[in-house]
Amino acid sequence: MALIEISGLVKTFDQGAVQALKGVDLTVEPGEIFGVIGTSGAGKSTLIRCLNRLEKPTAGRVVVDGRDLTDLDEADLRQARREMGMIFQHFNLLSARTAAGNVAFPLEIAGRPPREIGPRVEELLELVGLADKAEAYPSQLSGGQKQRVGIARALANNPKVLLCDEATSALDPQTTRSILGLIENVKQRLGLTVVLITHEMPVVIEICDRVAVMEDGLIVESGPVLDIFANPRHPVTRGFVDSVVSRRNAAREMGYQPKGVLVRVFFLGGAVGEPLIARLVRRYAVEPNILQAHIDHIKGTAFGTLVMDLAGEAESCRAALSYLRSLDLKLEVLA
Repeated sequence: MALIEISGLVKTFDQGAVQALKGVDLTVEPGEIFGVIGTSGAGKSTLIRCLNRLEKPTAGRVVVDGRDLTDLDEADLRQARREMGMIFQHFNLLSARTAAGNVAFPLEIAGRPPREIGPRVEELLELVGLADKAEAYPSQLSGGQKQRVGIARALANNPKVLLCDEATSALDPQTTRSILGLIENVKQRLGLTVVLITHEMPVVIEICDRVAVMEDGLIVESGPVLDIFANPRHPVTRGFVDSVVSRRNAAREMGYQPKGVLVRVFFLGGAVGEPLIARLVRRYAVEPNILQAHIDHIKGTAFGTLVMDLAGEAESCRAALSYLRSLDLKLEVLA
């Protein structure tokens, strides 16, 4: 059973003049990291704010752990929100409080007694690697350290769901990787379900199990990250994939004139390590000229792209292409 079920979700502003969400359907399974990616204005931040009812939906249902949040009164809604921690792009820390004070704040709001708050704060700061920064103020912390405090604060009330709204957008690449690693670590240790909003495809590749692509208030494509990455159908999705693997026509950009057939091959899993080029030369008497190559990983699974010019007799080139297709690789003839 899905932990989060969103159906027919609509959100409008300015008396209906602006439609931020236009009927979103979405399910998130327990224990997964679910990414929502889209360009600015796609509706992804509105979606996450409707998910924890910081925004009241205009229509539709938001069911979390069997409870429809759109039907709850204020008291029940406050309790439901405590089961959903949230971290933000710009940290939203209280500047007049220390790191420990920021982590303690939601516990104080929840009415926890002081004798429980202190040990819990220590535990959380240890979890996020900031045990030695308990008395530091936000102005004394780096961006990555501030976000670690934000994560500790979001975990204070033992939530079931962690919502991340562009949590790494204000960070440099190295710090981004460390924060994503921390999110994955606390997810595994605490049994959390994570919903992650981003406009960066590398973030999705690094950490997410499934992803939904948003555009103009709608989900235009969704599924396992590997499937979406290997076979993007919507132009918006292809644009995000392009940003990672440079799937554009490399030859045209380089001013290269193909001597034979220009092809792009997409590899996945064990196929990345196959001696493909050697086989083409040996079996089919073609001369592959590699113009572009890229290898990376999605959730531990290797993937790669290769753009090459297959030069040779027409029949040899046809046989080589037939062989490539027989390997169940993604193959695109560019020219």
